[in-house]
Amino acid sequence: MPVTAAVSIIDWGRTAYADATERQRAAVQQRIDGLMGDTLCFTEHDPVYTVGLRQGAATHLLWDPEALAAQGITVAETNRGGDITYHGPGQVVGYPIVDLAPVRDLHAYLRFLEQVMINAVGRLGLAATRRDGLTGIWVGTRKIAAIGVAVRRWVAYHGFALNVAPNLDHFAGIVPCGIAADDGTVTSLARELPATPTMAEARTVLAAEFNALWPDFINHG
Repeated sequence: MPVTAAVSIIDWGRTAYADATERQRAAVQQRIDGLMGDTLCFTEHDPVYTVGLRQGAATHLLWDPEALAAQGITVAETNRGGDITYHGPGQVVGYPIVDLAPVRDLHAYLRFLEQVMINAVGRLGLAATRRDGLTGIWVGTRKIAAIGVAVRRWVAYHGFALNVAPNLDHFAGIVPCGIAADDGTVTSLARELPATPTMAEARTVLAAEFNALWPDFINHG
């Protein structure tokens, strides 16, 4: 039966990464048990570097504990795919808790998330694209959004992070997503646009684009 219902939207506000991880685990179980529908959860994290499952990800942490403490940044291991990345205030993090069983194609889901963000950033006034062989979305060689997902019994969690107006200096403490400095840098809507959208505006546009593209994706892949 085709999926026609809209994905529910929840705003968790600002969260510690560990707390958001526990909320995701609970939501994934609820989705598996049929106690909730497909849901997109938004949050804004306290400053944290999250280390993904890609081999060697931890080696891309550049700052020592003293430097991390001085910047108020914690480090957390995570079971999502990908390398190391930064989350912090000024960044919209989206955690879709969605059933991929009708599609069963994780790579197609990653491309779906990229398209959602390309469309959303476009509506906010900035042209962004994919880069061959790399996840996330880019403005030239400047990465503006990251993606990392995991699945349990074909229910997806983790998700994406769009840089609205984070402290870009915090990306200096890592090799973000394993991208060497000579291959790319990190940027934000605040740096690229003459007027910075609010976090609420960014969430609203992301939610609208997710729901606009979701039925076609989940019904046809």
